[in-house]
Amino acid sequence: MTDQAVEPRRLTPDELRTLFLFESLTDEQLQWLSEVGYVESVHDGIVFNEGDEATCCYVLLTGEIRLCKLSHGELVEINRTGQRGVYSGAFNAFFGANDHKSYTATMQVTQPSEFFVISAETMATMMNTWFPMAVHLIEGFVMGMRRTNETLGERERLLALGSLSAGLTHELNNPAAAAVRAAATLRQRVSGMRSKLAMLADGTLDATKLHQIVALQDDAVERLDKNKDKDIPPMELSDREDELTDWLDDHDVQASWDIAPVLAAAGLDVPWMDEVLTAVGPKYLEGAVRWLMYTIDTESLMNEIDDSVTRISTLVGAAKQYSQIDRAPYQTVDLRELLKSTLVMMSGKLQGYEIVKDFDPELPQIPAYAAELNQVWTNIIDNAVSAMGGSGTLTIRTRRDGAYAVVEIGDTGPGIPEEIRRRIFEPFFTTKPIGEGTGLGLDISWRIVVKKHHGDLRVESEPGRTVFKIVLPLDPERELESDPALLA
Repeated sequence: MTDQAVEPRRLTPDELRTLFLFESLTDEQLQWLSEVGYVESVHDGIVFNEGDEATCCYVLLTGEIRLCKLSHGELVEINRTGQRGVYSGAFNAFFGANDHKSYTATMQVTQPSEFFVISAETMATMMNTWFPMAVHLIEGFVMGMRRTNETLGERERLLALGSLSAGLTHELNNPAAAAVRAAATLRQRVSGMRSKLAMLADGTLDATKLHQIVALQDDAVERLDKNKDKDIPPMELSDREDELTDWLDDHDVQASWDIAPVLAAAGLDVPWMDEVLTAVGPKYLEGAVRWLMYTIDTESLMNEIDDSVTRISTLVGAAKQYSQIDRAPYQTVDLRELLKSTLVMMSGKLQGYEIVKDFDPELPQIPAYAAELNQVWTNIIDNAVSAMGGSGTLTIRTRRDGAYAVVEIGDTGPGIPEEIRRRIFEPFFTTKPIGEGTGLGLDISWRIVVKKHHGDLRVESEPGRTVFKIVLPLDPERELESDPALLA
């Protein structure tokens, strides 16, 4: 005796008509649907997982279901209902038979339940055969929204890039101009040094004294290096300049008011000047003093050029880090370095704000799409700056939370009202004036963090404190293996 396959239970046309989804179909349509659909019983557990291939549409007959979305590695309930006729699953399968689709949520039953089940292929055939005009209209609307979203998303990225480029150009211009000015002044100082050197070495100054001057010159440069990073109080510096001016005047050195500030800034004082006088004598004092002044001045100018060029190099490096030029899109990255490069790129917008950086030095590197995470930081920081309106504190913090890396970006703005907070991640929703925002910045950020990195993006807000939390898995591969629902 052989086992025979059990024929699935069907619903009669009259039973199908009691479901609001099918109540307006014709008798012929209901008869066809009765033959292609079937009843399935689920007593406990998951019906389908978020991210699984969407193969069926489920219409609830009896029982109760709950729909959940994955957030921060946990399933969060978004709906629970026992209403007869509600549906979930592959109900949009008619958008092209070859378009792979996934379930957008996880559906569970909370008690023994029954479903009328239609396969995705059947759903596609039914909709395209019975309602071709409706399918074209809905597909046109969905595709139009998708194209609009993509177009405005690209525009949002281009606007952000243009704004950052303008800021970067401004930031590069300042050190570049400073380097050009310093180079021009340095040329004049070197010319002056050559003439003073000729005066000192015209044969009337013996070699011993010349060696002493060179030794004093080296000492002056050393003192300058030690003092260049010191923040000398203005009153102390002024007193030192006055003492040096008086000493120079007492020894008939011309233009003491021009020489004294240079010597004082290098940390030189009256006892040191007495050593110069002893070394060269009164006759050659003025030439020696000016020679030393030119030495200090040229060293200061070279330091200024070095600082300017270093600043330019830092900006270019930050721009390269921000844009991830010549780097693989998906790579192991240090979130702290990405945040630092974004702050450098946005430094023009951050003028007037206090920046607090609290970076966990133990936070490990993670695999990520670096350039896209930089876009997330940019969007959130730009919104924070707009919210604070010219002044306030921007706090950026990184920390580890178990198997996740957490980046917090907070501001001291007025906060986000509850009714707005529920909508801030919706596409095209914005509170900015017309022309200043497209409403896609946070939507793009949410998709990058949640969809592309399988993380979470959330916000906490109250008056005077708004914090966006970006949660990213430290090991996405392990997370995907442990929870297939993350493959959505």
